Amino acid sequence: MTDGVTVVGLAHQAWHSCRVEETRAAVAPETPETSGPVDLADLVGEWLDWSQAADLLHVSVSKVRQLIRENQLAAVVPTPGAGQKVPAALLQDGLVVKGVPGVLTVLHDGGYDDAAILAWLFTPDDSLPGRPIDALRENRGSEVKRRAQAMAF
Repeated sequence: MTDGVTVVGLAHQAWHSCRVEETRAAVAPETPETSGPVDLADLVGEWLDWSQAADLLHVSVSKVRQLIRENQLAAVVPTPGAGQKVPAALLQDGLVVKGVPGVLTVLHDGGYDDAAILAWLFTPDDSLPGRPIDALRENRGSEVKRRAQAMAF
């Protein structure tokens, strides 16, 4: 895909710095149910800009930026020219969903980038059942964390 970053599978991605205007829209990996890459914007659904996330968390925008930098939250550019956004499902009741920071840290340590992590969190898994993010939101995070650790190492 020429206007987006294609994440193939959940292969380890090298981190590369770039200017914000060089950042491309994130594209989720192919899944068995699809014939090609899935648009991460469609996979996730509702997105929040940093200001909206700050309002929901009752913190400043700079604190949201810090949470992203410290892998407490994940953010990607969901559509070209949109700027970085945070999936709304990572927040619940004015807090970051329990278990999300740990999963993000484990997978980042394993070499995954935010786009690959979000693709995994928001892709349905019949053996879970449901999406990993839904399991975390429903306080069923033990299996999600175990799978994240297995993927990372």
